[in-house]
Amino acid sequence: MNGDDILLDIEERMEKTIEGLKSNLAGIRTGRANPGLVDSLKVEVFGSAVPLKQLASVGAPDPTQIVIRAYDPSTLKDIEKAIQASSLGLNPQNDGRVIRLNVPALSVDVRRKMVGRINELREEAKVAIRNIRRDGNKKADQAEKDKTISEDQRDDVKQEIQDFTKEYESQADTLSKAREKDVTEE
Repeated sequence: MNGDDILLDIEERMEKTIEGLKSNLAGIRTGRANPGLVDSLKVEVFGSAVPLKQLASVGAPDPTQIVIRAYDPSTLKDIEKAIQASSLGLNPQNDGRVIRLNVPALSVDVRRKMVGRINELREEAKVAIRNIRRDGNKKADQAEKDKTISEDQRDDVKQEIQDFTKEYESQADTLSKAREKDVTEE
């Protein structure tokens, strides 16, 4: 494996980590209704767990309400059960055509818990990024031992990996700070 292959692999893996963080942060509740809250919800339908977004369209017509329109009305009951069983703490209202979720304002205590969860997610992402850096450095060392790259090239690759690490850790910080601000705003 040459230096460019190692760097490409590292960058792709770090990018996936950031995408995962974005997805996880979208699922954190703020004081406003956000379709991202229910995106990761799995619904037990036809004997298997299916992501909600494959079963219904989700919208937020106003800041306090999420509306879920099932593509197949027969799945409404299953969607309702999945919401009740989730840790969202939202009470679904099913009128037979759509499910409405009223998103109450967050208490100070709940906001603190959400900020704590955001910080956990950020740390998990940063640890994953550092593990990817470690793997990349090992690959660079191995490539140098295998004589596919020179010692100078190995050092250059390691420096680029460190630059990627700083860049992606910074992105994780920026994303989580923005989400934290959303949660703490009233």
